[in-house]
Amino acid sequence: MNYRHAFHAGNFADCVKHALLVWLVRALQRKPASLFALDTHAGAGRYDLAAAPAARAGEWRDGIGRLLADTPAPLADYVGLVHELGLYPGSPQLIRALLRPDDRLVCCELHPDDAALLQQRFAHDVQVSVHRRDGWEALRALLPPAQKRGLILVDPPYEAADEFARLAAALARAHRRFRNGTFAAWYPIKHRASVRAFYAALAEPGLRDVVAAEFLLREPIDPARLNGCGLLVLHPPFRFEQEVPPILAALLQRLGNREPGEAAAVQRLVDE
Repeated sequence: MNYRHAFHAGNFADCVKHALLVWLVRALQRKPASLFALDTHAGAGRYDLAAAPAARAGEWRDGIGRLLADTPAPLADYVGLVHELGLYPGSPQLIRALLRPDDRLVCCELHPDDAALLQQRFAHDVQVSVHRRDGWEALRALLPPAQKRGLILVDPPYEAADEFARLAAALARAHRRFRNGTFAAWYPIKHRASVRAFYAALAEPGLRDVVAAEFLLREPIDPARLNGCGLLVLHPPFRFEQEVPPILAALLQRLGNREPGEAAAVQRLVDE
C-alpha cells in the first residue's frame, strides 16, 4: 500500500513494460475474436510528468524522455500512443487505446487514491471496469472470463520479500483457471539470485510455453539498485521470439548508458 507508481512513471522499466505490452495487445488482436484484458495492479492510469512526484524523482528523463526526443522505428507504435494520449499513459490507458469495439478491459487497484483516479477516468466507459480490490485476489475471482481469449498483466510493487514466490504461485493457479490466456508478468532485476529462484518456482507446477524478455542497464550485482527488468510471458502470441528482440534492441540503443553488463534478450524458459 505504500508504493506509488507516480514516482517512477515513464522510467526505463516502464518503457520496456509498455513497449512490450503494446506489442502483445496488437499481436493478440491479429485474430478477430474478442479479447479480455485484466490489469491486476493498474495504478492511476496516467501521470503528469511535469508535476510532483514524477518531476521530483525525474526518472522519466532517462526513460520516455529519451524516446520522445528520438524514436527508433521499432518503438514508433508505443511512442506514438504516448504522444496521442497526452499525459504519460500507464498500462490501463495504453490497453484502452488499443481496444476494439468487442474487447473488454478490467482494471484492479487497491490503493484508494489511485483507484479513485482510475474510476474517474473510466467512469463512463462501457468497455472498461475498475475494481478497488487486491490484484492477487482478482486472479482468482475474475478468471476465467466469458471471452475465450485474454491478456492478463500482473505488475505487483515487489515490496514484500516473498513477492517473486507469490507471483509464481499466482501464475500457476491462474493458468489452471484460464488455460487459453496469455499471462504477462513484469519483474525487477536487482540481482540474479531472486530471478533464478523465480524461474525455478515456475518450473515446479509444470507450466509450459514460457518465455522471458529481459533488459539490463548494467550487471545485476547490486541488490540495492534496479539494474534491469523483465517481462515473463506464459503462452506468448505467435512470433514473440522473432518480433520482440528488435524492440528490446531499440530500447537498449536509446536507454542504455554503455555500462558493463548492459544487455537485452528474449530467452525461452519452458518449451511448449
